[in-house]
Amino acid sequence: MGQAMVELYCGSLRQVPRRIVLDIDDTFDAAHGGQQLRLFNAYYDAYGFQPILVFDADGRLVTAMLRPAKRPNGCEVRAFLRRLVRAIRSHWPRVEILIRADSHYCCPEVLDFCRAEGLDFLLGVASTGTLRRHVEALERSTAARFAAARHAADPGTDKLRRHKEFYDGAASWSRVERIIARVEAGAEGTDTRFAVTSLAGSSARTVYEGLYCRRGQAENHIKAWKLHLAADRTSCTRASANQLRLFLHVGAYWLMWSLRSVMPKRSSWRVAQFDTLRLRLVKLAVRIVELKTRVMLHLPSACPGQAILRLALERLPRLVT
Repeated sequence: MGQAMVELYCGSLRQVPRRIVLDIDDTFDAAHGGQQLRLFNAYYDAYGFQPILVFDADGRLVTAMLRPAKRPNGCEVRAFLRRLVRAIRSHWPRVEILIRADSHYCCPEVLDFCRAEGLDFLLGVASTGTLRRHVEALERSTAARFAAARHAADPGTDKLRRHKEFYDGAASWSRVERIIARVEAGAEGTDTRFAVTSLAGSSARTVYEGLYCRRGQAENHIKAWKLHLAADRTSCTRASANQLRLFLHVGAYWLMWSLRSVMPKRSSWRVAQFDTLRLRLVKLAVRIVELKTRVMLHLPSACPGQAILRLALERLPRLVT
């Protein structure tokens, strides 16, 4: 079924893309029984799972993998990426792939794999003393500029951001990489974040704010998947059964995402949450009439969403063509 999920994703695009962005993230799924693969997570103070999910830049859910509730190590992430990339390139051999994730996935095995497979990457990096030494002067000057702006009562200076790039690498890395630093000064102090990337030709600010910050949208997709589609109901005893549950919820995500994608581009329905679509367009009271060649659904005359529902029904064949 994992292969079928990738086939569904590749088949959802009308043309072969030149480049795709894959956002990789994990989420905690609490378990309340003796399920296989469950593990105690000290951060959440509970037993559960921590499945890995992959979305593209437009919110399509590519796949989901059940795993114990712990931080994935480099070998595990590399094996997962190898299977995923091979499945995608079996359909699109020449597509360019950008891997985007937080610092959980920044490990030497992943960096070396991306270099070997010709993949671009944009990954968060945990702050270290070595990295902080590169931006000490920038942190001081940014804090001074922010303090001067507040003293002058300059409007719009709630926070001040500056960016810098340099080349460095951890001792476990096989080579130095391009590091992007974002320094933010505010009323609560200075906050510095780092990201490592193989991308070249764009400024540090463009890479961080224009590309890396968009990774946060994947967290909204995970929220919709878990809360609006109840994807955290992994209560089966066997791990294979819970993995099947994840795949079924991936299918439910695709149904709701596809329904939203056929809505008019400039309407509020195009950005509606899944629970809104379910309550307004799916969970409706109708009168069913079974005929010889078709089944007719009669909506109430006072149905508030008649116009948009009629438009969606006219476009529904696009979901299967």
